[in-house]
Amino acid sequence: MAFLKRLGWYLVGLSIGLIFLVFILKKKSGEEGLDFCYFPNCRVLKDMRSKPLTFSESLPEQYRDTLLIQSFLEDGDVDFGKSDTKSEPCKTYFVKKEAVYVKIKNCSDRIQVENVLID
Repeated sequence: MAFLKRLGWYLVGLSIGLIFLVFILKKKSGEEGLDFCYFPNCRVLKDMRSKPLTFSESLPEQYRDTLLIQSFLEDGDVDFGKSDTKSEPCKTYFVKKEAVYVKIKNCSDRIQVENVLID
């Protein structure tokens, strides 16, 4: 009888924990959900998404598309081998998506798209 009582209390605690877990995971997957960025690629892209976007004067008009650049900032991969992360006042990053690189200067108050390179 004691075993059934302990099993009952265990199942009550487990169900309460599962309910909390469902609410946390639902909030994480939502539009305004939680975003955990532990890897350098995710942290750099998240930082760049939080700043206003500007375009360089030398950038051709066909690449001055905010939606195109936002897709690079959402799904792109930062190439840290090509990037200059120590430059001042703005760090230079190369973000790759498929066979296209975007050169972005990440300043403290804004990001500036410098060039689009097709690999």
